Amino acid sequence: ISIRDLADIMLHLQNSGCHNINIVTPTHYVAHLVKALGFAVEKGLTLPLVYNTSSWERPEVIRVLNGIVDIYLADLKFIDTDKVGLYLCDAPDYPEFALAAIKEMYEQVGNVKENVKGIIYSGLMIRHLVMPGNTAGTEKAMKWIADSLSKKTYVNIMAQYRPAYEASKYPEINRAITDKEYRSAVFAAKKAGLSNLDIQGNI
Repeated sequence: ISIRDLADIMLHLQNSGCHNINIVTPTHYVAHLVKALGFAVEKGLTLPLVYNTSSWERPEVIRVLNGIVDIYLADLKFIDTDKVGLYLCDAPDYPEFALAAIKEMYEQVGNVKENVKGIIYSGLMIRHLVMPGNTAGTEKAMKWIADSLSKKTYVNIMAQYRPAYEASKYPEINRAITDKEYRSAVFAAKKAGLSNLDIQGNI
């Protein structure tokens, strides 16, 4: 679609009653999105823009988005480079880029803010997927969020990991997580002092 078509889609979503414009994995289209957003704003767009990302981002790109993005919806997938980054993901530089990018996001938008209806319109939201055997380094990740950002940072602790694709090649992740592992992840977040947690299920 053209940039102007994208702007029109944004306006259509607003007119349909949507709460935000959620752009998923947008990194490679940043320039196009910013231009489309400009056209849409000229025509009356007022919805918050959500930048929905894996966080494998260059901080300098995130800096360009200062004042443009309202909500950063960012993954913090894992925090250790060697075993996970290199062995499982072939992305040993993920933690380096993700931590720097998330820090820049937080400096721009801070903690989440809600309107009178309880709908978030601004701020940083972090997702962390709990992995079997603490593969994602959850305790270390929660401590980094609390110490480097804010203890009030919104963190969604996700329980839905299921092995798929080539997970069968790696015994340590070729299973779902246990209830005990998920409870341990929530405990790690609370131990770090995080108070704005989105927890799945009854813990």
